[in-house]
Amino acid sequence: MYFSLLSAPAFDAVEPVVIWLTVGLVCAALFAGIVVFIAAPREVADKYAKCAVIGATFYALIVGILMVILNLVKRTDPAYMEENMLDGDVVGFVLVPLLIAFVLALVCGIVLFVLSKKGKAETFKRVSFACGALIVAAIVTAAATIAVYYSDHIEDGGYYDGGYGEVDQVVLYVSAAALVLAVIAAALILGRKDKSPFDSRCIALAGITVAMSFALSYVKLFELPQGGSVTFASLLPIMLFAYAYGPKKGVLVCFLYGVMQAMQDTYIIHPAQFLLDYPIAFSMVGFAGVFANVKALEKLPQIKFVAGAILAGVLRFAAHVLSGVFAFNAYALDAEMGAWAYSLAYNSFVFVDIALVVVAGALLFSSKAFNKELARFTGLNAKRAPQPQAAEPAVESADNA
Repeated sequence: MYFSLLSAPAFDAVEPVVIWLTVGLVCAALFAGIVVFIAAPREVADKYAKCAVIGATFYALIVGILMVILNLVKRTDPAYMEENMLDGDVVGFVLVPLLIAFVLALVCGIVLFVLSKKGKAETFKRVSFACGALIVAAIVTAAATIAVYYSDHIEDGGYYDGGYGEVDQVVLYVSAAALVLAVIAAALILGRKDKSPFDSRCIALAGITVAMSFALSYVKLFELPQGGSVTFASLLPIMLFAYAYGPKKGVLVCFLYGVMQAMQDTYIIHPAQFLLDYPIAFSMVGFAGVFANVKALEKLPQIKFVAGAILAGVLRFAAHVLSGVFAFNAYALDAEMGAWAYSLAYNSFVFVDIALVVVAGALLFSSKAFNKELARFTGLNAKRAPQPQAAEPAVESADNA
């Protein structure tokens, strides 16, 4: 109790510091990067890029872990729980299982990254399988405990008070199941030509981008009262991963990111609503790379990224809207609006969030140096890079490294 009471103000005090520190560091890194890439030799620029990626990764991990811990203990504060109509069971049935899943994913990522550098291929393969099984088991367990908690706390289909603002449970479950099947089918169909393995390089980049996106998601420009926020281009790192590796891998990584988001911005009243607003909505971000191989736009990578980002934003918006209509119609009643009109208006914040990502991504992909570095770092086939002949030697040297 004493720890919880101390931690609630601690989180509120640390959050703005993290926001402005992150903004300052990002701006400083970008400015230094521009100067180095313009004025310094290529070798110096390469070293700066590597150091910047490593530094950003460790910073993201530290900030992400710190904010998760502070956020978790804040949500166990009695005043917070009373204000948000929560009880003590939410800790054991919702927050702790999600925290365990997050920690497992983080530890597995670190272990696999170390093994990719120093371990044998066969050992790496076995450990990868074991880590994957552990993470899936943790996510399934968390989903089950969340379902148990919210099934016990939904009274007569209403918001804990017996009827007001009814939750249409049947439609919610059908919508969530239909979208899950649609996302899996679309990812498999759109990524059917992708034969590249989920190797150590891919796993390392997945961990880096998820950590960076998770840390940036705490840099909120503004936050809505019933969940949702506009962040400092927090989706850009995982969108870059989806662009580089395609929809199959992109959807999987973004799905895991969505589970992590539930720890940060826990606004859950129903298990199907949880799926729609978190894993499903953010898995849509994995479609940001569907236009990466469009040959007609081969010399316009910024257009390919922007088109994919907009599509991903629209799909994420659709998932949030369905959740709003069938789970949160009580707020529409309070606002004296129709459920569809209220949900469409409320969830339009998604487009502001995506607009920031689009601007940042367009600037990055307008740089020839960035496109070459992306192809070199990911180790992809040169056909994904806008300058195939220039990128191919870099890919080969990266593989040899």
